[in-house]
Amino acid sequence: MAKNDTASVLAFEKKLVPSDGFFYGATWADKNNVTPLALQEKSVRGTISNRLKAAVKNDPAKLDAEVEKPNLQTVDACALGTEQDTLKHYFTLKVLGGVETPSACNNAAFKTSYQQAVKAYIEKEGFKELARRYAVNIANARFLWRNRVGVEQLEVQVKVLNKGKEQSWTFDATQYSTRHFDYGDQQIQELADNIAQALSGGDSCLMMEISTFAQLGKAQEVYPSEELVLDKGKSKKSKVLYQVQGHAAMHSQKIGNALRSIDTWYPAFADEEKTAGPIAIEPYGAVTNLGTAFRTPKEKQDFYSHFDKWARGDELPRVEDEHYVMAVLVRGGVFGESEK
Repeated sequence: MAKNDTASVLAFEKKLVPSDGFFYGATWADKNNVTPLALQEKSVRGTISNRLKAAVKNDPAKLDAEVEKPNLQTVDACALGTEQDTLKHYFTLKVLGGVETPSACNNAAFKTSYQQAVKAYIEKEGFKELARRYAVNIANARFLWRNRVGVEQLEVQVKVLNKGKEQSWTFDATQYSTRHFDYGDQQIQELADNIAQALSGGDSCLMMEISTFAQLGKAQEVYPSEELVLDKGKSKKSKVLYQVQGHAAMHSQKIGNALRSIDTWYPAFADEEKTAGPIAIEPYGAVTNLGTAFRTPKEKQDFYSHFDKWARGDELPRVEDEHYVMAVLVRGGVFGESEK
């Protein structure tokens, strides 16, 4: 690659912008009567369950002494009320256009070739495949994460808030799998068309509100985001949950991760023993809870291996590779290349 083709400063703003998700308690029979859920602090005595050193586990007396130690913990928890059987999860989602324009780029020649590649993709594909996958992830309520497990009924209500473009859809999320995207019913297609149109437009914006109702059972525990406490200071709390002015909530980053979990194009997906299902769009296909990067530079399947060729006008082997590159750009990030 020619040195003058290098963009050492290159950044893109994200185009799917969710708000935090807020938790409410309700009943399935009366979904309009909701109350905000608050966190509750618990003090519990747990048992010793971690792996022990050989000297302890092989000596019954030492083992008894270790097990007798109280494992005292103070934790945050959140649950529905005693007469509530349904969790309402609410957030808004903004879909922006303008992916063809980097928010920062210090190389005019690179910017021109990049914009040509994006415009060619939009003319050919129109974001239809990505938009359909985003729409399915809304319909299947993937963004509920652990709150989706064990539900009796699950309903997702989507409303377009743009003036003059009001539309709404209601999805039975139990009818949509989180393992694949082979859906093309009328509601999915209509929602996907709205998303694709917004992504394809230069200055366009689609604003939606998404309300999800999950029938979990009376007084059941629900799961807001857990905070990563880097500096515990004097705090003795072992689990801190996310709240906004006392209102239990889920991080916008966690919702965004679920919405962009559309990557089924990574090599290991075809291997049933190795697949992690659809993974979030990431430059190296990183899945932190598995400690695995599914797209490695060694295999030339990472974002940079594809992007460096594609943005300079070269053809990619598969259209799926183009979908992946565009999805990373929709995700946003800083992708500059060193001039050294």
